Amino acid sequence: MFYDTDSNAHGLRHDPFKAIVAPRPIGWIGTKATDGSLNLAPYSFFNAVSDRPKLVMFSSSGYKDSIRSIEETGVFTCSLVSRDLAERMNVTSAAVPRGTSEFALAGLTPVAGRLVDAPYVGEAHAVLECRMTEIVRPKTLSGDLAESWIAFGAVVGIHLDEAIVREGRIDMALASPVARMGYMDYCDGSDAFEMFRPKAG
Repeated sequence: MFYDTDSNAHGLRHDPFKAIVAPRPIGWIGTKATDGSLNLAPYSFFNAVSDRPKLVMFSSSGYKDSIRSIEETGVFTCSLVSRDLAERMNVTSAAVPRGTSEFALAGLTPVAGRLVDAPYVGEAHAVLECRMTEIVRPKTLSGDLAESWIAFGAVVGIHLDEAIVREGRIDMALASPVARMGYMDYCDGSDAFEMFRPKAG
């Protein structure tokens, strides 16, 4: 089958776009507003975009509290969502009034970053502390601004639970990172396999 995305006439019960671009890692973004309120929200439009320097990004569909707080403070954290935290991550996805702490709603421990004034999930096995480099709004084909805001951040500090480290590397069977599939489906990365790049020539 083929369909153009202007009509989006795929004939299926649900739009398959996000199921095709999957799995997507989840950025569990922690922020602190200028009024001191804490926010924690999961974003599945998230990824690392550079290793040198270490940069990550997440995209928010709509102007949400996370973006507002990052604009105000210039910092955020990203906590790893492991399988044992998946249900509590889901709790933090609820639409709640500004100023409501998702940490409290999900029974999670907010811990202040060492290098940035933003909270992270104390129960997480790995955490990135980030300083915003830019926030951009992508353009549509017509040149209009999309209803999305993309925050880029430089990773300035990393927390790593030694319990998930084996032989000098993160053991994915222990870390069990959760990713978003299409629809309401998720997966975890514990079932990993290894491949090496072919040698040149």
